[in-house]
Amino acid sequence: MYFNEVHIIYYVIIAFVGLIVGQLVDWANKRLPEYQKVISKDIITEYKRNFRPNYILMLITAVIYVSLVYRYGIQDTIIANLDLVKFLILTPMLLSAFVIDFKLQIIPNRLNLTIFEIGFIFAFLYGLSNVAITINMLLGMLAGGGIFLLITLLGGLLYGKEAMGFGDVKLMGALGLFFGLSNIIIITLVSFLIGAILSIVLLITRIKKSDEYIPFGPFIVIATFISMYVPFEQIKNLLMQIFTLGMYQIK
Repeated sequence: MYFNEVHIIYYVIIAFVGLIVGQLVDWANKRLPEYQKVISKDIITEYKRNFRPNYILMLITAVIYVSLVYRYGIQDTIIANLDLVKFLILTPMLLSAFVIDFKLQIIPNRLNLTIFEIGFIFAFLYGLSNVAITINMLLGMLAGGGIFLLITLLGGLLYGKEAMGFGDVKLMGALGLFFGLSNIIIITLVSFLIGAILSIVLLITRIKKSDEYIPFGPFIVIATFISMYVPFEQIKNLLMQIFTLGMYQIK
């Protein structure tokens, strides 16, 4: 049986991998904020002894993995599968960024650095077939980090406090390596749109007070996942419709 030209056995395997990775994300979420190594002997001793399955993270990761395979399919060559592979690797790091920033209002440097390092590897791999893709990914890094850095600095000058955490700046720079120039701009716009909507909801429902800090990392993560699944042109057209109040004509 095939779904989107991928045999069902591949979905079963990737779902199982997703369950394992989801549990590893739970372990990483405990270690990263304390500046401890994720890959260490403690995973066999301490974690095994106090093991508690995080079914929510396991299920979310498995569902994302299966849907990514359905979205991108499995191709015949390694280069053709790079989009799928990079998003499978990026997913657990995004989930960690979401959970840690939501709970603690930080995005650990080690996490951002790992995303950077893996992003550079993929930029190199894409360059083996098309140097223009690598250049675009590097421009995405500069644009993603640059836009958020500018917002952070302006916020400091105008309001005397950070409008955006430097963890968000680093995260956007790292994500630029995965998505390139056009898509990182789209992620930026979508994250601000989601942030504005959800912040209003949180304030209206009094879950958050007007003087409380609302972490922006989760909005970036949600926007990033949207960009993984929805084609660039569709998101662009939707944003143009929203920001022009319906006056933009789709060609």
